[in-house]
Amino acid sequence: MNAVRRLSLALMLLVVSSLALTAQRGGSGAPPPAPLPVAPPNPKLDALKKEVVADVESRRVFTQQMVDSIFSFSEVGFEEVETQKYITTILEREGFKVERGVAGIPTAWVARWGSGKPVIALGTDEDCIPVANQTPGVVTRKELVPGAPGHGEGHNAGQALIVTAALSAKKLMERDKIPGTLMLFPGIAEELLGTKAYFVRAGLFKDVDIVLYNHVGSGMGSSWGDGGGSGLVSVEYTFKGESSHAAAMPWRGKSALDAVELMDIGWNFRREHLRLSQRSHYVITNGGDQPNVVPPTASVWYYFRETDYDSIRNMWSIGDKMAEAAAMMTDTTWTSRTLGSAWPGHGNRTISETFQANVVQVGMPQWSDADQQFAKTFQKAMGAPQTGLVTTVASTARGRELVPDAEKLGGPSDDIGDVMWTVPTATLSFPANIPGATGHHWTSAVAMATPVAHKGTTQAAKVEAMTILDFLMRPELVKSARDYFDNVQSKQRKYQPLIRPEDQPAITINKKTMDAYRPHLKRFYYDQTKYASYMEQLGIAYPPPQ
Repeated sequence: MNAVRRLSLALMLLVVSSLALTAQRGGSGAPPPAPLPVAPPNPKLDALKKEVVADVESRRVFTQQMVDSIFSFSEVGFEEVETQKYITTILEREGFKVERGVAGIPTAWVARWGSGKPVIALGTDEDCIPVANQTPGVVTRKELVPGAPGHGEGHNAGQALIVTAALSAKKLMERDKIPGTLMLFPGIAEELLGTKAYFVRAGLFKDVDIVLYNHVGSGMGSSWGDGGGSGLVSVEYTFKGESSHAAAMPWRGKSALDAVELMDIGWNFRREHLRLSQRSHYVITNGGDQPNVVPPTASVWYYFRETDYDSIRNMWSIGDKMAEAAAMMTDTTWTSRTLGSAWPGHGNRTISETFQANVVQVGMPQWSDADQQFAKTFQKAMGAPQTGLVTTVASTARGRELVPDAEKLGGPSDDIGDVMWTVPTATLSFPANIPGATGHHWTSAVAMATPVAHKGTTQAAKVEAMTILDFLMRPELVKSARDYFDNVQSKQRKYQPLIRPEDQPAITINKKTMDAYRPHLKRFYYDQTKYASYMEQLGIAYPPPQ
């Protein structure tokens, strides 16, 4: 009996060891990728990092003014007119060469400075959310302009981060004649997943070695490998029929709205038979003019989300079949247009671990008692746990090379995925918001022009600037990032754009919204020549009363 038990125990240990090794390898059966190259002693780089951290700190007011100004513009995707003007004016003043209207997108731009290799691109999103307008620092609903867009995703802080980091790194590069090129670019219309595939198609990254991206959060860190979200394709279906008097001669009408509703019914029945990892949602963008006229045209806009390219394409194909069937049932015709797309994300291990090493050095901001009181007051108002602001960082970057399909449950999307599959890229999450806020909601705008956002953005700019120096001064890191991209990430999957050759950016999709709200929003633009902060301009006390 003892021998049997010993044999059973040995077999169990063998199975556990095998499972652990498989998990370490990301379930792929391939050897785990090499860890981050060990840095030899480099006193010069260490000294430069200390300098760049001090320089970022000296720009704290500049960073705060950028955060507050972009917050006040409140511009949705493809309408980032004031944001573009504001940022590119700063960069041109600082010696960057700016190209506007890139990839056929009027509000897009690219700014370059320096020469030679490596080429390091810094990017971040900058658009806001419809109907998320909110007074900063106020923990209950208080719109500045009722119904207007607002930064309910916190995209106003990222540009302040990368511009500050770039200016601080540039200062040392100029002084010490450090070769390399800095390239800054914006995530235009990220909430529509509307541009980065077009940036890739236009060749914006053809000479780029490293992309350092960032996104607002409540903590600070980076992860690598397969992400936990989804890719998607965004498609609007339009049906055309014939109008008629809905009461006098309804038999003469061919209702496009009927076709939309039949498509939606069909899709909702089909959901039961789709993979668990799918996410799909829609809005009817045109349902007709008035009830007594049979609608001759109607449109419905779908997001088809899945965790891999083939599954996204399959959902799109099903959507087309639903549209064809609905048109046949109503004797209408249909067309479609692609409004956006995104590949599932995959962060570069070398870049992510380099980010994280600098996160550990810098740490979280030193939150004041007022900051923590503000956070807890907000969390209480939200009915969330009153934990306050995050104060610690992880010691290492999280990641798995490949996550098995069975473990992928799907989730949010970001079109940085298209860039991640084009050039080595990783994202830094930075602490400019409060735990307990709801994404794509006015609650995520509450903190985004307060000392919490200002401090978190400055702290992350230090990490960004240090990471720029790492890739400028340590060529083995650039080589390692490319090796991971070529021999690990891209070994089993190759990038294929979801957009088709005939697809074009949906640059007018939000024009009516901004035409309606921009004149009212202008009254609330931040005037940094008169006020130390946007909250001061608005007369908001900080922290709010408990």
